[in-house]
Amino acid sequence: MRYLIYLKYIGTSYCGWQVQNNALSVQTVVQDAVEKVFCHRPDIKGCSRTDSGVHANMYCAHFDSEKEIPPRSVVLGMNIHLPDDVAVFDCKIVDDDFHARYSCIEKEYIYLIHHSSYRDPFIEGRAYRRYGELDVDKLNEAAQYFCGTHDFSAFCSAGAKEGDKTRTVKYASVIKDGDMVIFKVCADGFLYNMVRIMAGTLLKVAEGKINPKDIPAIIESKDRSKAGGTAPAVGLYLNEVRYSSLDE
Repeated sequence: MRYLIYLKYIGTSYCGWQVQNNALSVQTVVQDAVEKVFCHRPDIKGCSRTDSGVHANMYCAHFDSEKEIPPRSVVLGMNIHLPDDVAVFDCKIVDDDFHARYSCIEKEYIYLIHHSSYRDPFIEGRAYRRYGELDVDKLNEAAQYFCGTHDFSAFCSAGAKEGDKTRTVKYASVIKDGDMVIFKVCADGFLYNMVRIMAGTLLKVAEGKINPKDIPAIIESKDRSKAGGTAPAVGLYLNEVRYSSLDE
């Protein structure tokens, strides 16, 4: 029987999703909780890698077990054994050919910028704080140029293992909600650090160092040095994961 679990977590204390030998990962604590509930330690497949310090409002993972447990009991049982910064909020039984990563048709990320001159302890560690001029309309204009099917080599960290760097961005936007500036982007897939580099490029637009109309030329160049820096992980959230085969 294949179980699909929906998680949310604050990534501050973790080295990312994937198990590593020298640091605590989200996958490790999830596997520990599954083992407590199912009395064995299945191999858990995640929908995406997330880096150290990156958060998730929705993260999906699947595992197989011969033990049959009602989905609601899986949620309740796992949450008893998970730390306070990781939670399961849903569980489904799926077909055996379902894969949390390869069955995904699109993902949505958000990047949060706390636009304030002072530190807010309730936000610290969960958004990137930035003060000074931030023209949200200008940033939103720039974000529109990310949309469409492009080779995003200029927005991928050097040394990334991906071969084909073509991705289709379905939509992108920048809005302001109080002191929070929110960059939202959805695509059929993302390259390594792609969203953080997009966010870093938007910050260069805010500084006047990149014109919004320069974005197409940066994409066309396929040159990483033309884009902005990699924005800090603290502001990045995997926000939604979508599957065509599931009724959400």
